[in-house]
Amino acid sequence: MRLSEIAGQFDCELDGDGGIEITGVATLELAGQGDLSFLTNSKYLNDARRTKASAIIVSLDCPQLEFPLLRHSNPYLVFAKAIEIFFGSTPDIPEIHPTAWIADTARLGKGVAIGAYTYIGDRAVIEDRVVIKSGCAVYGGASIGEATIIHAGCVIRENVTVGKRCIIHSNSVIGSDGFGFARQEDGSWYKILQVGNVMLEDDVEIGACTTVDRGTLSETRVSKGTKVDNLVQIGHGSIIGSDNLICAQVGLAGSTRTGKNVVLAGQVGAVGHLTIGDGAMVTAQSGVPGSVEAGKIISGSPAIENKDWLRSTAAFAKLPKILKAVRDLERRVSRLEV
Repeated sequence: MRLSEIAGQFDCELDGDGGIEITGVATLELAGQGDLSFLTNSKYLNDARRTKASAIIVSLDCPQLEFPLLRHSNPYLVFAKAIEIFFGSTPDIPEIHPTAWIADTARLGKGVAIGAYTYIGDRAVIEDRVVIKSGCAVYGGASIGEATIIHAGCVIRENVTVGKRCIIHSNSVIGSDGFGFARQEDGSWYKILQVGNVMLEDDVEIGACTTVDRGTLSETRVSKGTKVDNLVQIGHGSIIGSDNLICAQVGLAGSTRTGKNVVLAGQVGAVGHLTIGDGAMVTAQSGVPGSVEAGKIISGSPAIENKDWLRSTAAFAKLPKILKAVRDLERRVSRLEV
């Protein structure tokens, strides 16, 4: 595919020879002749100068390099779309494997693909062009929206609703029981029946080995466009806003609420029964003990404003010297008092 064609397809400014042939995409380090690469951070400018790529996708203000450039205000997005040109997935054949078990009362739409040893329960609704890979279980009353892909080993529990164009990666469980127990007089724990449900809205992606618990009585909801990474726990009754980005190993206790465009970096933990406002960001390994205002960036455990946390961490390294200086001052003062 000629570079000029890629430029036109993604509305890029072409800087250089548009007639060169592009046969693939690769990182700056691994790119070779015929590859298209990308540069989104100026600290990798020297890597870009050394790359063997035939062309690079860059920002509008990137300095001139010795090979053709595709300039765009969002070069990383262009690179993401360019990958699809050369590595687009092969569509699944709409067929049902003979080992799949489908209840008589289940309803299947057109063009559905169901893999080997998958179970579809009573009254489940599988809409058009849904792909369910091998070894999955879709419990009774669940509903899967059109063009959704469910990868191998997933469990969609009873009465769960999954929207359109969702992607659920392997071994995730949607609608598992919320963690609710009442202490009895003898000190043992009595299980509280979890009779709520889970709703994944359209265009949600759930990573591998992630769990989304059903509410005790209410709904757990992951709103439109939110992307959830691997090994995430979303507790019962939580309401996750639209277009959130929730990274690996995040744990949200029950009744956590997030606004729109919230980012939770890796290993963030929230105590539950709190609200994280629109556009807030929580940096990696932070513990969130209470509600967070919209637009705030917080860090640490317990989490505080990011700027304060950065100053605090800078001071931590100096604490041994500060402690020594304080002790020296104490000794000098004690001698003066004598």
